[in-house]
Amino acid sequence: MTTTDLIIVSAVCVYNAEGHLLTVRKRGTDKFMHPGGKPEQGETAAEAASRELQEEVGIEVSPGQLELLGVWLAVAANEAATTIEATVFTAPGTWEAHPSAEIAEIRWLDLNGPLPEDLAPLLTDHIIPLLK
Repeated sequence: MTTTDLIIVSAVCVYNAEGHLLTVRKRGTDKFMHPGGKPEQGETAAEAASRELQEEVGIEVSPGQLELLGVWLAVAANEAATTIEATVFTAPGTWEAHPSAEIAEIRWLDLNGPLPEDLAPLLTDHIIPLLK
């Protein structure tokens, strides 16, 4: 793998009052994933996660409030032959969200129900098994 095959991202697990996990689908893509994205120069993983959460779904959580869930390597959902290194946080509390920026659609996922087929590999391979 070359360095061009690895993308560093931050992502956040967010829950609503029913305990469902927030997933988002970016415009022009078909996979649902956590809200999140690539850090800007000089940002920590938590700062990037906090900024992306605000930009993508309108949720304001300071970087210091985010709780580290873990760091995983996973197949990128929307980029061929690419791996992501995802630092995943949890936003404490329950939230409401609305799609903004590049988010085309949001969906709250019931982790106790059947899982849809259109989830990103980070969710299906790492996060959902950990949360169940």
